[in-house]
Amino acid sequence: MEQRWSFAVVPGLISIGVIVAARLAGLLQPLEWAALDTALRWRPAEPTDQRIVIVGITEEAIQATDFPIPDGVLAQLLRQLQDYQAHVIGLDIVRDIPVEPGHDELVAAFQSMDNVVGAESVLPDRLGALIAPPPSLPPQQIAAVDSMLDRDGNLRRSLLGTATVDGDYQFTMALRLAQDYLEQHGVILENGIKDPAAMRFGSVELPRVHPNSGGYVRADAGGTQVLLNFRSGPEPFPMVSLTEVLEGQVDPEQFRDRVVLVGMTASSVKDIVQSSAVASSNPGLVYGVEIQAHAISQLISAVLDGRSLLRVWGVGWEYGWIILWGTIGIGISQLVQRPSRYFALVIVASVGLVGLGYVSPMMGLWIPMVPAGLAFLVNAVVLHGFYLHNKSLQSRIRERQLVIEQTFTAIHNGPLQTLATLMRDAENPSVSKSAVQTGLQQLNQELRGVYTAIKKEITEEDRLYLREQSSLDLTTPLHELLYDVYYDVLQRDFPHFTTLKVKVTTFEPFDEVTLLAKQKRELCRLLEEMLCNVGKHADGTSRLIIECRYDSPFNIIRVIDNGIGLTDHGAAIVFEKKASRSAQLSGRGTQQAMTLAQQLSAVFERSPYKPKGTCCELKWKPKQSLLAKIRTALVNRFDRRNRP
Repeated sequence: MEQRWSFAVVPGLISIGVIVAARLAGLLQPLEWAALDTALRWRPAEPTDQRIVIVGITEEAIQATDFPIPDGVLAQLLRQLQDYQAHVIGLDIVRDIPVEPGHDELVAAFQSMDNVVGAESVLPDRLGALIAPPPSLPPQQIAAVDSMLDRDGNLRRSLLGTATVDGDYQFTMALRLAQDYLEQHGVILENGIKDPAAMRFGSVELPRVHPNSGGYVRADAGGTQVLLNFRSGPEPFPMVSLTEVLEGQVDPEQFRDRVVLVGMTASSVKDIVQSSAVASSNPGLVYGVEIQAHAISQLISAVLDGRSLLRVWGVGWEYGWIILWGTIGIGISQLVQRPSRYFALVIVASVGLVGLGYVSPMMGLWIPMVPAGLAFLVNAVVLHGFYLHNKSLQSRIRERQLVIEQTFTAIHNGPLQTLATLMRDAENPSVSKSAVQTGLQQLNQELRGVYTAIKKEITEEDRLYLREQSSLDLTTPLHELLYDVYYDVLQRDFPHFTTLKVKVTTFEPFDEVTLLAKQKRELCRLLEEMLCNVGKHADGTSRLIIECRYDSPFNIIRVIDNGIGLTDHGAAIVFEKKASRSAQLSGRGTQQAMTLAQQLSAVFERSPYKPKGTCCELKWKPKQSLLAKIRTALVNRFDRRNRP
């Protein structure tokens, strides 16, 4: 990568740290809750759970009887449900005072029925108030109907049991009714095995909610709670009205051996719970009796049908998941250079993560999709813009530095040398005034020529760069790109190209499986530099040999001329894998070649060519891709097995 490691990675790590800190502080809770609700609400519809029947007290029933519903009406309903042979009846109506007429009838019904479970509130509300159960019901037929709302007012957890203000422990109605129904199938309630504080039906252990489970941060996890895996679909449970039951307008078989819940379904009574995870006619609002049905259904379905309960990962796995996606974002942002491939990977990864967030609740798992998605998008998209800006800034800085270096070289090699001569001549009395004047005129011409020389050199240096930006397609095979470079350079007006008589060229495919686009671009610049050196410095050259090909096991780029070069004017330069002092003392073109050789673990050599001329060569062994390594290993193993 062109950027320093620290600049490329540290901002990404900082962003991951900020997101992790935000999650630890609870700032991402609302987003994670909303993501879970959306995934649960958008699931495919499940079949209606016929084991649970809701008898709703509708507006029509209230108008036909009264409100509160008289005890005599409830007694008549209970007797009717008994005649229909309901297995267990949950009366989700919290009241501890008689409602005449018919209170004596209701007391008699309670005393004659051991499959009726009444409701009470055991957790104080904001005013500290509690609601006692019907006094005529025995303690084993009483259950709590308290709920644990999240800070946004939505219900996502089901309370199974909790300590009361008196120090006792009370089961909830959902657990009581599910326990009674499962006992007829030979499954009893026991303590957990993996978690002794949890509850268990047979082999199904109910995963408890802890203060930091899933997207929760320091939640109230008092009592025994589980995440509520709502049943999806427009009709999760059969529902009939109180009036229909009393008037005999229902099929008795619909109630036989079923769990029957009786509760308010009239909007005027306000027994409504907020839940964005349930698709309802009134968005976000669900009748309390329906919530009880969902809580009972998830317990029965988990034991008898194998339906998944909602679970979460351990804290370490969750934060490892977030860091993983942040790291993937850093990798895509830094390693993928081609824009089309970058955008494709960002889209595929984003869709994949959203897909996992959607599918995982179906499999009973709540994963931290929101913080992982934020870590990925910040590193792959947001910081990517800053990285590109920095690369552009660094490129401009390098260009300016190059201009400064070229300007200094031009002045040092020309005007400064003339000035030094003039200074010596000025101190020598034997030098005539006319000679000094001639030297000054030469100095004037050299100074005026600096601008033209620098402009020409920069134009030549940047010509390939400009072609790359406009027409050089780095998806083209490398040998074709190099041929284009060769053809372009040979058209330039260099003095020693005019003496060329013989040109021997070989452009054959390379092994470029693991070559990056950036490396292909630098290889093109290297060939350009080699050819420009021939055109500018190889005096008297008449023959040019160019080889660009794969010669197993090496890729080779080689340029040979027969002009006056290193044979008479310099020593060989050999660079292999790591920088040397010769690299520091050589020209800019050689330094670029050595930098490229370092990236490719290659050998760069510029040496005299017998009998006359110079040979410039870059040779590297291509790295095998993972697929190629596996293929080679399999072939070798097959060959060993088939040897006689």
